[in-house]
Parts: sequence; structure tokens; C-alpha cells
Amino acid sequence: MCTERDALLTKAYPKVQEFCQSLGLVFEVVDMRWGIRDAITVDHMTTELCLREIETCQKLSVGPTFIALIGNRYGYRPIPRVIQQEEFDVLYSNLRSDDSSTTLLKEWYWMDENAVPPVYVLQPIDTKLSHYNDKNPVNQQQHEHDVKAWKTIESQLAKLLRSAALTAANRGTLSEEQKHQYFKSVTEKEIDRGLLSARKRGVYAMIFLREIKNLDENAKDQRSSMFIDTKEDGNIDSEAQQLLSGLKMKVTSDYSKQLRIYTLEWQGDIANSKHKQYNEYLEKLCEEFVTEMKQQILNRTTNDSEHCNDLGWLLQEIIHHMTTCMKKCSVFCGRKEFLMNICQCIKQYNSSPHPPLILYGPSGTGKTAVMCKLSQEIQNIFPKETVVVLRLLGTSPSSSEIHSVLKSICFQICSALNFPPPSVSVTNFYNDLVRFFHSLLHTVSKKKKQAMILIFDSLDQLSSADGAHRLHWLPKECPPKVHIIVSTLPEEYGILKTLREAIINQENYFEVKPLSGEQGGEMIETLMASVSRTLTPFQYNVILQSFKQCGQPLLLKLAFDEATRWASYTPVSELQIATTTQEAVRQLYMRLEKQHGKILVSHALGYIVSSRYGLSEQELKDVLSLDDEVLADIYQYWAPPNKSIIHLPPLLWTRLRFDLGEYLVERQADGVTVLGLYHRQFIEVVQDRYLVAEEKSKCHFILADFFKGTWSQGAKKAITLPFLKQSFEADRKVAPQPLWFSNDIVNMRKLSEFPYHLLNSNRIDELKREVLGNMTWIVCKIQSCGSKSVIEDFQLCAETTDCPEVRLVRDALLLFKPTVDFVEGCINESLIYNEMLARLSFFEETYPSLIGELCRQCKEWCSTCPYPMIVPLCSFFQPPGGPLQTTLTGFKKGISVMEVSTDHNLLVVGSQDGTIIIWDMKEIEVIHTLTSHQDEVKCVKVIRNGSHAISGSADNTLRLWNLMTGKQIYSIAEDHSGYQYYALLHVEEKKSIIYSVSGSQINGWHLDTAVALFRIPSQNPNVRMYSVVWGPGLLLMALSEGGLLSLWDSTTGELQGQHQITGLTDAIPVCSALLKKIGAMVAGFSNGTLALVSTNGNCFTENLYAVTTFLVVSEDEILFAAGFGTLVRIFRSQSDCLKTFMPADLEHEDVVETAVISIAKGIIITGSRDETIRVWSLSKEGILLDSLEGMGAPVTALALCGGTLFSASQTAYYLKLWNLDYDQRHKTLAPFQDRSGLTAISDNGNFVYFPKTGNRRKIIVWDCSEGKMMDTLDVSSPVSCLEVANNKRLLFCGLVSGTVLAFPLDARQDTLCIPPPEMLHPVSAIGISKQDERLAVAYENCIFVFNISPGEPYPVIDGPAYQYSTAGPSVISSIAVLTDYRVLYGLTNGELCLYHCMDSKNIPLQAHGSKVTCLETSNSERHALSGCEDATQRLWNLHLCQWDHEMQYKGFFFTGVTSAAFSRDDRFLYTGSKDRSIKVWDIVKGSLLTVQYSYATITKIISTENGFLATTRLGYMIKAKFHCPDNISPEYNPIQNVSASYTVTSRNGKDSCTITTAGVNNTDEARRRKRKTNHNARPSQMCALF
Repeated sequence: MCTERDALLTKAYPKVQEFCQSLGLVFEVVDMRWGIRDAITVDHMTTELCLREIETCQKLSVGPTFIALIGNRYGYRPIPRVIQQEEFDVLYSNLRSDDSSTTLLKEWYWMDENAVPPVYVLQPIDTKLSHYNDKNPVNQQQHEHDVKAWKTIESQLAKLLRSAALTAANRGTLSEEQKHQYFKSVTEKEIDRGLLSARKRGVYAMIFLREIKNLDENAKDQRSSMFIDTKEDGNIDSEAQQLLSGLKMKVTSDYSKQLRIYTLEWQGDIANSKHKQYNEYLEKLCEEFVTEMKQQILNRTTNDSEHCNDLGWLLQEIIHHMTTCMKKCSVFCGRKEFLMNICQCIKQYNSSPHPPLILYGPSGTGKTAVMCKLSQEIQNIFPKETVVVLRLLGTSPSSSEIHSVLKSICFQICSALNFPPPSVSVTNFYNDLVRFFHSLLHTVSKKKKQAMILIFDSLDQLSSADGAHRLHWLPKECPPKVHIIVSTLPEEYGILKTLREAIINQENYFEVKPLSGEQGGEMIETLMASVSRTLTPFQYNVILQSFKQCGQPLLLKLAFDEATRWASYTPVSELQIATTTQEAVRQLYMRLEKQHGKILVSHALGYIVSSRYGLSEQELKDVLSLDDEVLADIYQYWAPPNKSIIHLPPLLWTRLRFDLGEYLVERQADGVTVLGLYHRQFIEVVQDRYLVAEEKSKCHFILADFFKGTWSQGAKKAITLPFLKQSFEADRKVAPQPLWFSNDIVNMRKLSEFPYHLLNSNRIDELKREVLGNMTWIVCKIQSCGSKSVIEDFQLCAETTDCPEVRLVRDALLLFKPTVDFVEGCINESLIYNEMLARLSFFEETYPSLIGELCRQCKEWCSTCPYPMIVPLCSFFQPPGGPLQTTLTGFKKGISVMEVSTDHNLLVVGSQDGTIIIWDMKEIEVIHTLTSHQDEVKCVKVIRNGSHAISGSADNTLRLWNLMTGKQIYSIAEDHSGYQYYALLHVEEKKSIIYSVSGSQINGWHLDTAVALFRIPSQNPNVRMYSVVWGPGLLLMALSEGGLLSLWDSTTGELQGQHQITGLTDAIPVCSALLKKIGAMVAGFSNGTLALVSTNGNCFTENLYAVTTFLVVSEDEILFAAGFGTLVRIFRSQSDCLKTFMPADLEHEDVVETAVISIAKGIIITGSRDETIRVWSLSKEGILLDSLEGMGAPVTALALCGGTLFSASQTAYYLKLWNLDYDQRHKTLAPFQDRSGLTAISDNGNFVYFPKTGNRRKIIVWDCSEGKMMDTLDVSSPVSCLEVANNKRLLFCGLVSGTVLAFPLDARQDTLCIPPPEMLHPVSAIGISKQDERLAVAYENCIFVFNISPGEPYPVIDGPAYQYSTAGPSVISSIAVLTDYRVLYGLTNGELCLYHCMDSKNIPLQAHGSKVTCLETSNSERHALSGCEDATQRLWNLHLCQWDHEMQYKGFFFTGVTSAAFSRDDRFLYTGSKDRSIKVWDIVKGSLLTVQYSYATITKIISTENGFLATTRLGYMIKAKFHCPDNISPEYNPIQNVSASYTVTSRNGKDSCTITTAGVNNTDEARRRKRKTNHNARPSQMCALF
């Protein structure tokens, strides 16, 4: 059936493979006949391996598992390799009379008494015929002689055995079935295993039977021997044909439904490739094969999917660890006392808080086996309801990174205990997931009666991602009933050292030592018994002596596997056992090389080790088929079956895999079962032995080619084979590697492996072209794997190559990672294209080959996007490569305090929500989240070299924390009502005293016992008092209102004296700092005085002209700085005067709130209410070195660690992380610094106008194209509103004084003035009609309407033409004017009216529920939008004076519309909201079309020809095009990427309404997400066909 095999290979298998890939399945064909010769069966194992492969297919395959091709030949009938002793004796007794027969039988069948029970084993052919498998051309003659000799011997043995079996069956000493085994062909054995024995298990199969008529009548035609069994003399083998007939009858009767019969007429040239009848038959065979396969696969996968759920991935992970655990435990022995001690320790700890238990020991000592056995033993000391969670780290992709480990464990615990699982927003963020994990353990402890044990084996096997080896994720204290057990190597990554620093109790550490000789002997016996074998005493002693030199269970396991190959007759010379584990592994590889060839072994193992996460069997066979060295070695003495197709013969890999045994382990990667090596030492030997630099690069090169799909889908690769001695091109028949197998199924394996191999084969240009510079790839991987995996690809490349453009793209991905991670469900690709384009356009021209190409692809995709989308025309998000690195979240309210540990390793951050988060500043990772405080954390002090901290909160408690464990040690209740005035914590560690200051009250507490030592009560709780504490034995010093200096004993709290400081009688202290080295304190007062005060009452003062907002001191106390108003002044620390450090003060645009000094870097960094951070030089007289934009809130706290700066705000729930040492070459245009929200735009977005921060009597003219200020316009009063009449080229400015100024845009030095009305109220709003013909000016409760007429050189402003006063106390908040003198205005109470000036008619419209914040009319002036501070906005028909659509949008953040604009053609409405987004609405339908997150509040929107311009609170100008296809899919969800919901109520007539609602969890989206994930939940991902 060779022709049929080739036909299926070329025509049918590729179609089935493509179909399987579209379903997310791996299609693998196991054809053990293809590409081999008989000589390969020297050890007689082929038949057994074939039968094993059938069982493997049945176990793994999700589709059909067996295909039978039955022709007119019964096939090869091998003699048995193994015969049971009892059966052999029966056969032997029937041959006893024939000495030659028994001699021959005894010569080739030897009894192995190591088998239990004993067996007779057919010896390998080369035992007697040494040249049988000799490939050396020099020995060709001897080889041919041995081949011929074996043919004769095999024939004789077969006749003897069959004759004896026939006699025994006739005598009744053998059953018919036993007898038949000596006559049965390999084909029938395979059919028995693949079809008949699988019937009860419902295994899918197909049978194709080909009958050639009149074949026996043409037996004399030599060509017929290809199709029928013949004897050596050329006659038909009637016995074989009779057996074939019996097989066909059995098959047709039992499997008629699966049977396909093809009948052909015999013709002499039937085997000719051009034979029409035969070709038609082959075509039909292939067509029916494909049809049947597809149908059966669909049937099977449909049935399986009904039993799958969304947690299939979790079940797969749990089963993996359970299965591995059971294998380890099945052969475990010894260590009973060791296990008992651990169990007793667990039991002892069960009722109280306790640290984790740690097992440690060198590699190979059996730690994993102990952990597995421990998971079983625990069941003996705890009830059955106990939850045991086991993770053998590093044995599966989901157990290799701590993020995925914690995710799977949290889901497993929640599933087991019926707790709500973590949300996507939690699992996407590592720090949030760690917090959830810790909280979950406490929840289990409180709510469940049963214990829970978490076992983490091999912490050293975790990757370093997310700082896993620093163990911040691991609770250092477990709550009652919750136990954690971990194991690790002693030295690897410093893990054990880290554990010892955090967990000091030595009783929690258990060393796993080598096994004793006695334990080793017991283990040998157990292992041998598990495989029904034994050893001779000498053999047993050989192993035991070797083991005693090492004692490692891994060595014993290797020795055991070697010993299972020993028969009782194995010569002593072959009993070789290594004395070290690495030596044993080398011996194993050497034996495999001898059996299978060094090239095949080294390359197969090399590819497995070189892969990123392992290779599936089919992938490995395909990769080996691309390896010319492997194929040349295989086909050096014979040709492949088909010169147009060349592939690795499956049997060769099957044999090697069988001999590798358990050292080749299976794990899951990307939803596929992949192969890896058993232990790290196996990997290390492969790396040392086979993967030297050049060979390693070759492996990666071929793997890259495979995952790229270079030689798939019929592409032919040239090869030269030694046997053919010529080069030819052949199809390697490897699997295609598209990025998407179907609309729903992505090629996860390619996404994981391809970039890794391109990088490691140094194909960097190709890596940039195919991966890093390929938006299709980036989008696909983010959607399928998350942004983190894409960032890892870029990080790998950035670490190994000097490519600034790669780092920039990586940083861009890092900047928008929080946004992507926040999205629940499938990410719409438009979000990714939009983010990349809006961030990378800054560098499009600088790096055209990578970034320019990415931007080009983004623009091209956006232009053909199938749904509505806002397309960036410039960069308007925070760009990569600058100082801002990332945003750290975790709080619900603003940041109240930041404290740096003394050794600069820890950052402790307290929040207004009572949460304290501890960050590792070097690695930027959360160590602990402390949640005991119930109100704002006002002060924090880190003590004991960063191991502990004390916090004071408005909840009237002080709390001491262990920062190593994240646990509270104690809580002290004390009155903190004075915190509204002043809060201070100081700890004198040498005296173990805590000094807690609350307003004018001072308490002293013992640090270790929390016992009160003294209390200094406040004589007047409303009097502010600022205190500092000196060193041991010195004084406690306080300065209160009126300049009273009080001194107390710092140990007893007894008053030592008081001094009245002159000149401060009416002053109130507002801040203070200690200058310990010079023995003084410096204090700032409400009247602007800065005072340097010593303990003797000496005082030096300086007037700062404004209230002191803060005081900071450098670490060495050489300098200190005082902030006052918009300025910062730096002083030298001197005891005899206040001496400034530099001649000029440092200035911001608004009040300076905080600063930090770094003497080492020679800089001072200041933060201000103007939301900027400025870096000043200390050595260059205060030169401004840099200005950091992007905080998005007033900067109220700064902390510095090396070159990393942290900034925080009392009004923001996040921290910003800045790199002060960033590459200045990547600095982009500076954003404008508007903090008022009052902006105006002109000249197509080239110019922006806004009030100067800190001085609203100045208007800044900002050139966006240059990124700098072009002009300043001075006005007489603070600005209250700004508008631009672009057609008339005028900038209108409303002032608090009531005046309206008009500046000609082309001559800004000239000014037109509209004087205020008599009441002198501030201008509250300005409105300009669409053609710039009318101007409406609103004051608190009156409106003036002016005409704007053409004039020279500037337009003329006439009027007021009309004026109107509103009734009631509410103030006008927003206004819009129409060309026909109608005025639409909204009030602070939500009322909305349309006033007709010409008719003096006021029409009330339906009011809003809150202040009207935005009014905008359409260009045709038929419609208008009204928006307010809440979620409601309305689209009005101004002719009917009623709304057409009411839109309510509720987002995750704030609500309320800030600005709006209608598109030029009035089809769309653009709105900017406080939720930091731009939305586009359909005017006719009122429907939401798209949402664009902008990272900052939109302050102004104006429409352009095909889109809009908008300004953001962060100072960026958004230039965007709105793309909207004519036909939008009904499944499109505009808020797919947003945590929001919206409702649109549309008025169909006077009284009827239609209500449309949408949200992220709508049914269509849920179905779509389910469809995306279901293929990962199947029990199997393979369709394996034998």
C-alpha cells in the first residue's frame, strides 16, 4: 500500500491538517512503515513500538485515532520477541525430538530470570551476526551475508515456532489465541489493537479496503508480487492469504459502517503512475479520507466541547501536577521519620499564625519526590475536606512564572471552596493579584473550618519575571489553618538566603539530605518491583555500591533505568553504573548515540533544549525533517521512498523516544502538549555536549525557519543525500505556520517560539521585519497573550542588541500596558493601533526602518478599519523614551505620605484610604499591602534598617509593622484629633522610644512593648505646636504659637524649660525640620517668617514673604530648602545664621508643595501645584536642568532612589515613576502647561491660548509645532474664559472684572475691549455663533448679544444688540448663540433655556440634574448638545425645542461633559468628558460610535474637515481623523475596551421613545469571548492518527 500512503501524504493529510489547525488542533500522522528498511529492526522492537504508538494515539487524540489500509497482502509475520517461560517450555517440549530445532531455538531465545515471571527473549540480530546493521561501506560484503543469513534463520525459527504452536494447540496445551500469535501478521496485530480492542472504548477509526480482482489468477506475472503474499519460490503464500481472508471477514462484520471498499481490475501496468483507473481510485480514496476525517473530528470535538468550561485551562494544570505527583509517589520509599516531622510541625502550627515551612537541599536529592509524598501524607493528619494545592514549579508553562502560578492557585482555591474568583482586572495586574492572594488566604482562615495546604516545589525553577526570586509574593506569616510549604536549592538565586532573612525560626527549615545505603537498597527493590523485574545479587550490589558514593535519588533513578535493561544473562563487563548524576546522564546519552546515531540524538535533544517552552512531538519530527544533517545520516545507505517528498521516518523518533523513557517529560505550552527533559542536569549535559556556540545557533536557525513556515505548503528545500550522490529539491511536508489558523484560532506556538529563535540565531533584521516591526504580529500577540508577552519579546531584543528604536517601542508598550491590562475580555485591535500611532509618531522620521514602518502599518490599517475609529494624525499621548517610565496604582484615594527607608531600598506610601503599600524601589515591585488602618495615613516612619515601620492614622491608632512579613505587630490607640494641625512620628531606636505628636499633644511609647512611657498633654488643643526630637539622653523640643519654645526630657517627658522667642508673638508655626548636626531646628511660620532655633532660645529669622509650605533637609544635613508661594530657597546649614546657598530662588508657575535634595547627583527636585516637576542644578547656581510633565495632578510628595524619582499627589490615586537618567536624545516637544482648563485653539491646532499657571492675568500663546511659548498677552484682571472666532481671526477673553477683550490673532499687540456692565460681575461664559457673526457674553445672571461685523483692519464688534437677565439665584454656567439671535444657556442648578432675543421669548427646556457644563450647536444650527456634571447629555432639536436623544454614559472614572463639537457635516458629535475620554456619537440615531481614552480631561474640542482638534489637561494637542465605514456590523460594541455602560433614549415622536442600552458584559460580547477561549479548554489538543 505504498502508493496509497504517498497519495494520502501529498493530497489528503495537508487538507486535514489545515482543517485541524482551524479548530485549534495539532494534526499528527504516525506512519511506522514510511521511510525505513527492514535492517532497522535489529532489536525486534518495531512491532511492540507500533502497538504502543496505537495506544498513545488512542489516549491523546481528540479525533480519529486509527486508519487501516487493507489490500491483498496479509503482510510481514514476525516471530515473537518475548515468550513467557511456561509457554516456551510447552513449545520446546514439542520440538524435543529434533535436536537441530531445539539447538536453534536455544541459540536465539535466552531465558531472562530478572523478569518476574521469567521469560525467553529473542536476541538482537547483531548478537550473532555482527555485520547485520553495519553501515560501513568497507564491510558491505559481510553485511549482505549477515542479512541473507538472518532471513534464513528467521524463516527457520518461524517454521519451528508455528509447528510447535500448532501441535500444542491440537494437544490442548495452548489456546487458539495463543497459537494464532505465532501466525499473526503485524498488520493484523495493529488492527486488533487499533480497531477491535478499541470498540468498547468508542475510539474513532476508519478502514479502507482495496480489492484487486483476478490477482491470484495472474500470480505468474512478476508485477503481481507487489500486491499479494508470495513465498520465496514466487508462489502465492496460501497460508497468509487464508489468514487475510479471516481478517477481512472479521473487519467487515464488525466495522461495516467505518468500512470503505474499492474494487479494481487487475492490469499489468496497474502500478504505473499514469494508470487512469488506479489514479481515479487514489483520488477517490483521498477525497473520502478527507471527508470522513473532517466529519469524525467534528463529531468528536463537538462532544468534547459540551463537557468543557471556561476553567478547562485550570483543570489541565491541576491534572498535570496531580499526575506527576502520583508517578513520583508510586516509587517513593524511605524518609518516614523526615515526613513525620514535617507533618507534626504542620499540625502543631494549625491553630495559630505561623511562618511557611522550607525544604532545601542540593540538586538530585529528591526534594520534588518528598514534596509529592508530603502532599499525600497530609491526608493522614487532616480530614478529607482539607484542600491541598500542589505546584511543581517549572514543569509546565503555567507554573514557570509567578504571575501565572498565583493566578491558577487563586482560581483553584476559589473553585474548591466556592469563593468568587478574581476578576480580570485583578488577574491582569501582578500587584493586585498578589494582594488578592494574600487576602484570599485570610478569608480561607476565617471562613472555613478545614485546613488548606499550599505546596510550592522548586522555587528556583521560577523565572525571574516579576521579581519571583525575591519572594515578595510569598506570605512570611500564614494565618491559622493555612499552611505554605516551599522547597529550593541552597544557593540558586539567593532564595534560601532571602528566606532566612525573613523567617528566622530554624524549626521551619528542613534539609533534604542524600539517602542512606539502606534507604537506597529499599528504593532499588521498590523500583524494580514496580516494573515486575528483579536483579541478580551481583547486579544489585553494583548499583548499591555506586549509590553509596553519591546518595542522590536522581542517580539511583538513572541506575534503576539502566538496570531494567539488564537481563540475568547480561555480561559483567556491560554492568556499568556511574558514580555521579552528570556522569550517569552522559552515559545515558552515549548509549542512545550508539543505538540511534549521534546526529539524530544530539539534534533531537538539542532542539528540545533550544526551544523556548518545549516542542510537541509533531513539531520535533517536522524540525528534524528540515535538518539536512539528520536526513543525510538516515539516508546514507538507501534512498527515501519518494524523491519529491522527504521526511523523518516516524519509527526512528518513536524508537528514540521509547529509549529516553521518563526522562522525556510532557508538559503544557500554549494549549499544546510539549516535550521537555526530566531534570535540569539533563538539560545542562545537552548544553555542554551538543550545543556549543555554532551548533546552538544552527538549532535556533532551523527552529526559526520552521515556525516561520519557510518550507511548508509545498515549498521545496534542496538537499544532497550520500546514497543518491546528487542534490535535489523535496517537499519536507512540515506543518504550515500562519499567524491565524482561522478567525478565532491563533497560532500560539508561533507567537511564543518564533521571536525567540530569530533572536538567538542572530537574524535581527528578520526579527524586526517579521515580529518587532510587524503590527499584525504585535496586535495578534497582545490580543492572545497580553501585552506583557509582547514586552518580553522587545526586552529580549533590547538586552542583546543596541537598538534604541527597539527600546522606544518597548517603552511605548510599557506606557499603555496598564490600559490594555485594564480591559476585560478580548481587546479590540483599534485600541492597540491607536495607542501605538499616538505614541510613536514622535519618532517616525528619526527611526524610519522600524518605528516609521510601524506607523505606516498603523495608518494603513486605520484607513480600512471595519468599524468607527478615531485615527491619530500626530502623537498626543505620553511618548516613550522620556523620563516617565510607568504609573503605579493600588490606592482608592490620594497619597498622603511617602517615606524612604534609611538604606533606600524601600518606599512606604500611605494613602487617604488608609492603605499602606511598600515598594521595592530598585525593582519597582510591591512587597506588601497593609490594610489595617481605617482612615487617612498621616505619618509613617521606617525603622530598623527597613525591617519595620510605624504609622499614624486619622483612625486614632499607631501601628507597628513587620515589613519582612507584612504583618502588624501591635496597634496603639491614641487621640489623633490634633492631626489636622500637625502629625509627627520619631523613633529613638537605641532607647526603644516612639515619640508621637498630634497637634500640641506628645506621647512616648516603648517600641518593644507598646507600653505608655509619658504623655505631654496639650494645654490648648487648638494651638499648633511643631516638635522635633534629639538623640539619646537629649531633649524633646517643641515650638508653638506665639513663638514659645518648650523643652522636655526625651526619656521621662518632664518639662526642662521654656523660652519666648522674640519677634514671633503673633506667628503660627506651619512646618519644621531638625538639623541635628548643628543642634537646631528650623521652622516656618504663617506670616512668612523662617526661624532657625537652638535649644538655648537663640533664634535667627528671615522673611520669605509668603507662608512656608514645606522644609526639606539633605541627607548629610549640609543644605535645607524652604518652599514658599511659587518659590524655593536653599540654605546652608549653619548654627549662627540663615545663609542662602545660591543667589536666586527657584520658581514654579504655582505654589510649590514639595522638594527632595540629592547631594550625590548635585540636584534639587521640586514639585508644584502646577502639576510639574522641575530638576535644578545645585552646582550651576540653580539652572533648570529639566521639567517633567505628565503627573496630571498637583505634585505634593517626592521620593528619590538613585536615578529613579517617585511622585505623588493628595488628589491622585497613583504614583508616577520617572527615570532622571533617560536618554535626552529622545526628548520630544514640550507639552503646554495649562492647569486652568480654559483653552482656545487656532490655526488648525498650531496655536493654543491659556491663562498662565499661577498668574491668570497673563495669557500664554503656545506654538504646538515648536513646543514652546511664542507670546504673552497681559490683561488687567484674571481670565475667566477664552474663545476663538477662527473665521474672524479673533481671540475673545472674558475677565473676572467683567471686561471682554478681543485680540486679533494676526496682530496680538492690538486689543479690542468690551467694557463690563455696571454690576461688574465676572464673565461666566462666552459663546460665538458658527459663522462668527454673533457674540454672546454671559455674566452671573445676564446675557449680552453683540454683532461681529467685517471691518478694517479688524472686525467690528457692535452692540450689545440684545441683553437679557435671568431670574433666580442660579448663575449662568454655559452659553451658545445662534445666528438668528437665539441664545441657549444653562445654569448651575441644571436649568436649560432657549431665549429668542428678537421675540423676547424664553423657552424652558427639560432641566439637567446638575450644573450645565457644556453647550454646543451644530453647524446648521438645527441641533444642540447639552452636557452637565453627571452622566446625562442630550441632543436637542432646536426647531421643536425638545431633545431627540438622551445619552447616559457611566464610566469607571468621573462623569460629566467638559467640551463638545459637531462634525463639519453635522453627522457626528464629538464630546470630551471628565472620564478622560473622547466619544463620538451618531447625530441621527443618537448611538455611540466609538470611545477614545485620552489619559487626561479634554479641555477643548473643535471640528476639522474630517475629524477634530482637542486639547488635554496634560498639555497635548490631539489631531485626529474620524473614520466611519458606511456599514457597521451589528456585533460591533463601541465600549468593548472600556469599563462602562451607556443608555440612549431616542424620541420617535411626540410621546414615544426607544431605549438602547449597552455594556461590556452584553450577551454578544460574552459569546465572543467564550468562543475565543473554548479551544483552550479541551481535554486534548491533538488529533493523532496511526
